Amino acid sequence: MNDPQQPVAPEGTGPVAVGDGIPRIDALAKVTGTARYAAEHPAERLLYGVVVNTPSPRGRITAIDSTAALAVPGVVDVMTHLNRPKMRSLDLFYKDMTAPAGSPFKPLHDDRVHYSGQPVALVVATTFEAARHAARLVDVRVDTQPHETNLLAHRDRARDPSGLKAGFSKPPKPRGDADAAWAAATVRVDAEFHAGVEHHNPMELFAATVILGEDGHLTIHDKTQGSVNARWIVSRAFGLPARKVTVRNAFVGGAFGSGLRPQHSLLLAVMASLHLERSVRVVLTRQQMFTFGHRPETWQRVRLAADARGHLTAVIHEAVAETSRLEDYVEVVVNWSGQLYACENVRLGYQVVPLDQHSPMDMRAPGAAHGVHALEIAMDELSYAAGVDPLELRLRNYATRDSAKDLPYSTKELKACYTQAAERFGWSRRAPGTRATRDGHELVGYGMATGTWDALQMFARACAVLSMDGHLVVESAASDIGTGTYTVMSQIAASELGLPLERVTFRLGDSTLPVAPIEGGSSHVATVGSAVQGACDKVKRELWTRARRYVDGFAKVRFADVTFGDGRIARRDGGASARYEEVQRAANDGDIDVKYLLLPNVLKQRKYVRAVHSAVFCEVRVDEALGTVRVVRVVTAVAAGRIINPVTARSQVIGGIVWGIGQGLHEETQSDHTLGRFMNHNLAEYHVASNADVGEVDVIFVPEDDRVVSRLGAKGVGEIGIVGVAAAISNAIYHATGRRLRSTPMTPDKVMAR
Repeated sequence: MNDPQQPVAPEGTGPVAVGDGIPRIDALAKVTGTARYAAEHPAERLLYGVVVNTPSPRGRITAIDSTAALAVPGVVDVMTHLNRPKMRSLDLFYKDMTAPAGSPFKPLHDDRVHYSGQPVALVVATTFEAARHAARLVDVRVDTQPHETNLLAHRDRARDPSGLKAGFSKPPKPRGDADAAWAAATVRVDAEFHAGVEHHNPMELFAATVILGEDGHLTIHDKTQGSVNARWIVSRAFGLPARKVTVRNAFVGGAFGSGLRPQHSLLLAVMASLHLERSVRVVLTRQQMFTFGHRPETWQRVRLAADARGHLTAVIHEAVAETSRLEDYVEVVVNWSGQLYACENVRLGYQVVPLDQHSPMDMRAPGAAHGVHALEIAMDELSYAAGVDPLELRLRNYATRDSAKDLPYSTKELKACYTQAAERFGWSRRAPGTRATRDGHELVGYGMATGTWDALQMFARACAVLSMDGHLVVESAASDIGTGTYTVMSQIAASELGLPLERVTFRLGDSTLPVAPIEGGSSHVATVGSAVQGACDKVKRELWTRARRYVDGFAKVRFADVTFGDGRIARRDGGASARYEEVQRAANDGDIDVKYLLLPNVLKQRKYVRAVHSAVFCEVRVDEALGTVRVVRVVTAVAAGRIINPVTARSQVIGGIVWGIGQGLHEETQSDHTLGRFMNHNLAEYHVASNADVGEVDVIFVPEDDRVVSRLGAKGVGEIGIVGVAAAISNAIYHATGRRLRSTPMTPDKVMAR
């Protein structure tokens, strides 16, 4: 029987090729409940930890009274900064693979309170119920200090970020004279935008189950987007040899960026396990899911200028975002405005304001979800000011090169995205004026926007073993956060070797496997997928070598003159062929076991700008009396390189579109700045888009093959689905009502405001 933690395709799946629409091979394990998530792994004598948070936004802890909590039957200990196990104190040991500049937050490190919701104690008990009850009895006293949590009230403190983080590029230097060109133009737009805080809210709560072995080895099941990253932090923070720590994340119930950095549930669970010498599980509550990073609140100003025909003469885009006082979290917010359209005069600026909040963190399409949103609404405003159709305006300013870097695109099929999506949507039937179409009591509006995202590739290792019975096992410490990694990697391997899908097993989610990067930025297919293909190519070459030596009819045949398919190696000229098992038996040299290191071809890639593009069209119905907006149709065309599996890729884009609807109409974490805390920290009051909020969704994949980004020709689709959706909705609302909304979410009160 197959291990449910390493799913394989059911019998009878048959041969597959890259580009086939394959259902997810992990679906059965998930719908039947055999797939175990971080909080579901059993352990003997397991203890349960529940976090105690402080509501104080800033100050120093003066006392923690645990007397009542310790009196609860089953409570083993209450851990605080006063009795935690010894840990390293230098910031260096807490910096993970995606950490920004500054000092990472260290739970239970000292008596300082940095933000409301900060974990200040951990109650550990023999049952979860006892621990949760006792956690309510811990009395934490804080000498509070003045706090600042309001970005808009403290924009005067904005400054340039002090450092960088992975994936961040500072805005390029100005080109031309954007201010002079804007002042001299006859067609101008000057608009300010505001986006509130959003929280990720994946279905699976953050959890860590630390299983302590008899030899002191820690086997940790953690909700993370990178098992290697999580092991790295545990090993470094606690001074443990890496060989004594194994982190597993076989199944992850959504993360959207929240699992890129190890969360405090992991470190607290390890603390308790080492301190009490027992296995420990820590699970955050839904309310506690609001006590770490989030998409940052952001203010933006966009100024566009054009000539009488709508050709851009100036682009000025400035942004100010929140960060914590500990770290300078940064995002690429404004850079897109210097890249997406052709313009000779561009000035971009990005600053941060330190506040008494936890450091923000990456959320699906970080930076682009805000920056492209503002740019695309401003472009829509410019189209009305210039009297040019919004789609035509974008075509007139189409960029064939990235002017900021003066580089060509590796591939760019954005024009085809515009054409195909507009035709499918019926954009030509759009009335040019606002408030022109009504259906009963609702106004009807059409809106569109452009989407873009980086096409990333990192480094990764993969190993492949073709056993004597012809079964292929491929391994890499990749993650599947719900994106279909199990399926796509198995599909790549099966296609490369011409094996039925059920004869391929792809193993991931274990830090002891060949190193892989974190699952973020839509980079896994281009990165790990290329490593898998590379490993399988080495398997083929070893099969060819053995066949030449030991199988009749293959002597001296060149590698280019053989094919691999249907589990066989065969000569192209129709001569000899042999099943893989026959080659293995003839060679009698054991399993074929290979390793492959994927390193990006930096010398080649640096000559191009690598990006994913999309065109988003949407139709809304607006009830002005109630201020409600219904998104009834979304059509998006995506150019994302070679699509490995259109079924899983389409699901990713649809998920992004649904989140774009949430960003546009529903999602915001409200703050009480007097108290310095988030108020709607639950799913009853933090609104996410549900089935009733999502109309018809149509996804088009425009053919594209990018061998600069990856040897597969693939890019990534996880982020692009959300980019531009909220802007298209805003533009459609304007077309319907004549009312321009520049802040998200666009709630009924804003729609009704005059």
